[in-house]
Amino acid sequence: MVKLGLIAGGGALPAALASHCAIAGRPFFVVRVRGFVGSELAAYDGVDLGLGQLGAALAALRGAGCQAVCMAGIIGRPDFGAIKADARGLAAIAGAVRAAGGGDDGLLRFFVQEFEKEGFVVEGAHQVMAHLTLPLGPLGERGQRDEDLADVERALMAARTIGRLDIGQGAVSCDGLILALEAQEGTDAMLSRVADLPPAIRGAADRRRGVLAKAAKPGQDTRVDLPAIGPRTLREAARAGLAGIVGEAGRLIIVDRDATRALADELGLFVLGVAAEAS
Repeated sequence: MVKLGLIAGGGALPAALASHCAIAGRPFFVVRVRGFVGSELAAYDGVDLGLGQLGAALAALRGAGCQAVCMAGIIGRPDFGAIKADARGLAAIAGAVRAAGGGDDGLLRFFVQEFEKEGFVVEGAHQVMAHLTLPLGPLGERGQRDEDLADVERALMAARTIGRLDIGQGAVSCDGLILALEAQEGTDAMLSRVADLPPAIRGAADRRRGVLAKAAKPGQDTRVDLPAIGPRTLREAARAGLAGIVGEAGRLIIVDRDATRALADELGLFVLGVAAEAS
């Protein structure tokens, strides 16, 4: 079985992948990106390195016998001028800066290519852990209502539009009005903004209205940065008064599917998978 190098940022996804590999018996080694990862991965075999220590990361991965890597978790866009880099990291920074000028997707593609140049196979989180993505149709017991359909379509259209511009992956629509678009702040912060809007233009616990859509950027490499939701997303969506969440089947990661499904049923939210837009 090919040993995996898990390059871990923040959030719940890296820990879910590590736990899955441990249970499945797949050998793995964790590169914990300093400043982004909490203590949840400390127990696993690995190393803590800064963003600029690409040479040290490659050496550690080879030393551990890894042949494949998976980049997972949240890593904010760095201040390239402040990065303390090793020799291999310095060699990559100029290319990374140029790639970053093309947006986050370009930057991620650059790092995929860097690992591939070094001989590693790059795997997506959904390839490492089967059944990680949203299926077609409702995830839980509750489906969308007829009155939700217009917001499903409008929120998806908005999410796909900002994706084409490499701005973000999420949008919220309520009664046909776009309430929020996701940029660098992330989904939870966007939903918090929606929760602070006047009650007249958003839903509430006793009258849920509106939909969060998350969509992969058109043409993006699905091995990195697929949109994701999990229990925290459900709680924030409920606090914002939303009726549900929609995403593209096979292109939206569900972190802790069982807990997410159960919480959606408990909160009275629908989670809906629709067909991905043709590329």
